[in-house]
Amino acid sequence: MRCHHLLPILALILGSTVAASARAAATVASPAAAGPWTMAHDASPAFAPDGDTVVFARGLGSTRRLVVAHRRNGTWSAAQPAPFSNRWMDLEPAMAPDGSWLVFVSNRPASGAGQPLDGRWGGQAYPGRGGNLWRVERTGTGWGTPVHLPDTVNASTSTFSPALAGDGSIYFMRADPASGAFRLWRSPRVHGRYQVAQAVALGSSDTVSDYDPAVAPDQSFIVFSSDRAPASPDGDHLYIAFATPRGWSTPRDLGVAGNEARLGADHRTLYFDAPDRRIHRLSLAAWLPGRAAH
Repeated sequence: MRCHHLLPILALILGSTVAASARAAATVASPAAAGPWTMAHDASPAFAPDGDTVVFARGLGSTRRLVVAHRRNGTWSAAQPAPFSNRWMDLEPAMAPDGSWLVFVSNRPASGAGQPLDGRWGGQAYPGRGGNLWRVERTGTGWGTPVHLPDTVNASTSTFSPALAGDGSIYFMRADPASGAFRLWRSPRVHGRYQVAQAVALGSSDTVSDYDPAVAPDQSFIVFSSDRAPASPDGDHLYIAFATPRGWSTPRDLGVAGNEARLGADHRTLYFDAPDRRIHRLSLAAWLPGRAAH
């Protein structure tokens, strides 16, 4: 992603003091038990702005569907199937910062009828396991009808893991047709139309996969998963990078393994799928000092 309406970062964030604090903060990553995600492989919680409605994925492989839960008086309801997610493989929901719409991944065909999309990445074919991005509006009575995003976003059937910024820009991952590695992309929304996506410059090589972005509403920072060095036996780690006048800062390891990261309603708590296949959470507060003053 480029520095489009992005905030500069204090030099302190790039210094050793914050790095040490962040490493300490990483040790408090814990299962997000106080939530409606009660099953293994529940993932990608997308919160409404008040934090009292959440959409997340449930199931495994082609059985994945989206479910919705609500919190009242501090207690979460049991998750119920989203009314628009009952046939196709649906996963990786992302809520707009104002809560008015949701984007998710689906293997449903663009026309909404026919055979599910096939995917291809890493030199392998995945019949019925492809993905495109779909948008669905939240209404006063529930949800609208999903709409397929244009080819400026869905340029291949291996398009996954959306994240939404406050200006409507959409971040996502797509498999590189040459190397098979996943890359992060950003498509800005201008006058209601998604523009041609541009690759996010995060200093990765052709053989490194960066995936599963979570972006701050003001695009001042991005969290993502990566298999970049140093490799870890506990799985691909989560990284954070900050917007600067010159582009994204060098990504820094958050010290935990995970994927399908999402920001909580406070935009300072990270929820992610850990190696135990459960949703965990991690405070980003130690990584974000001084941002409120800018």
